[in-house]
Amino acid sequence: MNQSAQPVSIAILAFPEATASVVYGMYDLFKSAGRDWGMIVDGQPGPSLLQPQVVARQAGPIQASNGVTIFAESAIADCGVPQIVCVPEVAVAPGEPLAGRFDAEVAWLRHCHAAGSTLATACSGALLLAEAGLLEGQAATTHWAYCDILARRYPGVKVHPQRTLVVSGDGQRLVMAGGGASWLDLALYLIARHAGIEHAMHAARINLIDWHEIGQQPFARLARTRQSEDAVIARCQTWIADHYAEPAPVTAMVRLSGLAERSFKRRFQQATGMSPLEYVHTLRLEEAKQMLEATDEPIEAIANEVGYEDAGFFSRLFRRSVNLTPAQYRKRFSGMRKVLQTGGMARPPAA
Repeated sequence: MNQSAQPVSIAILAFPEATASVVYGMYDLFKSAGRDWGMIVDGQPGPSLLQPQVVARQAGPIQASNGVTIFAESAIADCGVPQIVCVPEVAVAPGEPLAGRFDAEVAWLRHCHAAGSTLATACSGALLLAEAGLLEGQAATTHWAYCDILARRYPGVKVHPQRTLVVSGDGQRLVMAGGGASWLDLALYLIARHAGIEHAMHAARINLIDWHEIGQQPFARLARTRQSEDAVIARCQTWIADHYAEPAPVTAMVRLSGLAERSFKRRFQQATGMSPLEYVHTLRLEEAKQMLEATDEPIEAIANEVGYEDAGFFSRLFRRSVNLTPAQYRKRFSGMRKVLQTGGMARPPAA
């Protein structure tokens, strides 16, 4: 992000079913991006690169679900269209009906999304995106206790209960994080996406967020596969995001583009900084990383699932790209996630 540009506007949606710790935790972390690292290292604070504000159905005080008062700076009808909307957890019992309870918020989320906002949710906040109809046909995640409800109540949603972070939708403008403390992962991802990975790493270091357990995986796919402004290439990016495991995906993208093969490859390289084949490998390897972190599937099966018939070739490509073998990567990054998923208290294996 150009630091002379206007800060990225972020609206953090508050309601009585939210908790103050998440609302203000996100606020503080966003506000620190670009500001606090210089203050700590050089003694001079930099400009805040993100500009959060708390919004709600009505401006003024709200008693949150944990009894703490949240103050909404603006009503949703008066805050314009922010670049990002963050939805915290919805503290309701799994299975509790939501119909009619969040009508104003749901209508506003639809409006913001249609106007180009990125919508980001933590924990059970994904339920409001589903209520808005924005997750139909899309990949999603939420807190593990709500995954079954999300899948049954909204059967068109592709729920990934094992994922810590899911990015989906047109232009990758739907971002969801699962788990109670997942707002930290969500906030770091958004800082990386809109201010740069270095600023996200600074925020993680300053706040002692356990960066190494999540690694840079939430940001790696973003850094290499951000949606192009070239409409033809963007259409191919949207298609390949769901079809990267198919045979001959580059040939299929050439057909979809309607361009001559040579023109397509040159235009794709200009738009993304990668050749089409490098881009396909990047998508496949990022999916393989997620599977290595979250599942116990054999490496050969993972290779096949992401599009490689030759597991040996997959392993060599993975090592060349990641500087770890698939087995080493799994050992290093899967420990904490498995402990958290099983509710165990044991420490993860050392990296």
